Amino acid sequence: MKKRELLRFAVQGTAAGLAAGMSLQAHAQYAPASVSGTVLLTVSGLIGPGNRGPIDPKLDVFMLRHQVKFQTAHAFDFAALSALPAKTIKPTLEYDAKPHTLKGPLLVDVLKATGVKVDSLQTYLLRGIDGYAVGLPAQDAIDHQFIVATHIDDAPLAIGGLGPLWVVYDADRVPANASKTLKERFTLCPWGTYHIEVQAG
Repeated sequence: MKKRELLRFAVQGTAAGLAAGMSLQAHAQYAPASVSGTVLLTVSGLIGPGNRGPIDPKLDVFMLRHQVKFQTAHAFDFAALSALPAKTIKPTLEYDAKPHTLKGPLLVDVLKATGVKVDSLQTYLLRGIDGYAVGLPAQDAIDHQFIVATHIDDAPLAIGGLGPLWVVYDADRVPANASKTLKERFTLCPWGTYHIEVQAG
């Protein structure tokens, strides 16, 4: 946590919506058959057949350092994520205490595109590029409509800032957050999200 807080400081300058039982077929059209661009997000765990093989001990050095393990996974590049329907939110961020416009596909839509059968009892282990990892309960992802943000204030999220991807939600619109500090509202939101592991409930 201390390491994450130092990195957070360094970058300061720079719901009730979806039903968990929605059919997989409704999202199959969004699943990329292959990835030709730079991979930004890898999803493993309880997914479908995937579009890449197991961890490569010689080339997947970044994931290995974070102890990521899988036999099959689903990789997304920017084009694949952009092909999904986008949602826009405007939460007040902890870094500058100002509202910002964030845009990207719903997290559950991204997972369904990999073949995940979304279950409210699942947990989504989110990993950020700084090593921060946190388990997001699927029920929270559904109820609060978490997104995989690709843009902030109409510009792509940047590496060295909060990107290139950020799993986040509209924290201002959650009544239970009224008594929480801005920092406390985003503990389930690792910026620079690059890997998601879908775990059983």
